[in-house]
Amino acid sequence: MKTLSIATNEIKQSLSNKRTLVFLLAFPICLMLILGLALSNAFNSSIKIEDFRVLYLVKGNTEVEQAFQSFIKEVKKNGVQFTRTNDEIDAKKAVKENKYVGLVEVTDQGIQLYENNANAIKGSLLKGMLKTFADKVNLATTVAKTDPGKVQDVLADSGQNNYVQETSINSYKEPHAMDYYAVAMTNLAAFFGMMSAVYLIRGERQRKTDIRLSAAPISKMEILSGKVLGGILTNVLCMLIIVLVSKWVFKASWGDHLAVVFLVLLSEVILAVSLGVGISYMIKTDNTVNAITMVFVQVAAFFGGSYFPIDDVDSFGGIFTRLSPLYWANNAINKVIYLNDMTPAVHTMMWNLGIAVLFLLISVISMRRREGL
Repeated sequence: MKTLSIATNEIKQSLSNKRTLVFLLAFPICLMLILGLALSNAFNSSIKIEDFRVLYLVKGNTEVEQAFQSFIKEVKKNGVQFTRTNDEIDAKKAVKENKYVGLVEVTDQGIQLYENNANAIKGSLLKGMLKTFADKVNLATTVAKTDPGKVQDVLADSGQNNYVQETSINSYKEPHAMDYYAVAMTNLAAFFGMMSAVYLIRGERQRKTDIRLSAAPISKMEILSGKVLGGILTNVLCMLIIVLVSKWVFKASWGDHLAVVFLVLLSEVILAVSLGVGISYMIKTDNTVNAITMVFVQVAAFFGGSYFPIDDVDSFGGIFTRLSPLYWANNAINKVIYLNDMTPAVHTMMWNLGIAVLFLLISVISMRRREGL
């Protein structure tokens, strides 16, 4: 009961502190909104091809010209503009000058393509579309040998021709900017708990209330437990508010495994509070502890992907990335949400709780050696 009373009192004090509300609520939510909107295009993995213009030339009285006109109408729906020309020399010159993607020659013998290699992506798309059309014409030719009456049915536009198809190398869902920063800022807010946790015990010494607590009929372990529990619950409450705001206001995706995501976030909070308490016992001066915690949190955030995604972890900077608790949490939660992969989440929770226990032991041993708190 004494531990719960101390924890309750700590929660009240923390929530009445403007500094706590700024760092644990206002700052992450504002940063989430700013980065989510400003960098929305950076997370768009689709390729939009504009100004897709193609010249075509019809030679002779070809039988496939009618089918080719249907093909032109169909691909126009995808933004591909075909323009007819009668001057082959000027047309090739225009393609060479990169004014058009290519020149398509439709003859009795088939289709020939003249393209500019400087426009490789559009050229590849044009080849794919023409190959699809050519396959359709070849099918019609084969049908004509057995049943000429069915040729028009084959060449007729059924409205189901997919001349332009999109294929993703990564078939799994990927986060948009707001989705990514919802996870990143929530983890950062959880880790900010480290800076407030430094003053769970140190604050009592600064206010000279540690002597009164030491004289009270309560053990040091109960005081430490109550303070740590209060710090954890305060951070968890702020974390839940951020998750709800991101989900219901900013429409960020948190996947279908919210229980696993919550456990990862909870382990991050426990780690942050334990680190803060442990560092407060390991370092004596206030200025030094403030500098160390601030630098540590910002370095962990920078290399952990809080401000921008981290893709390359094999470089020299990747060493710091792999050591960042925020990278562990961001990576684990994103894999839970988008890959349904629970293994990184389990490993992250084990590391977080293991390090938290270590720093709590340091705090207990240091407190027992001290005369007061």
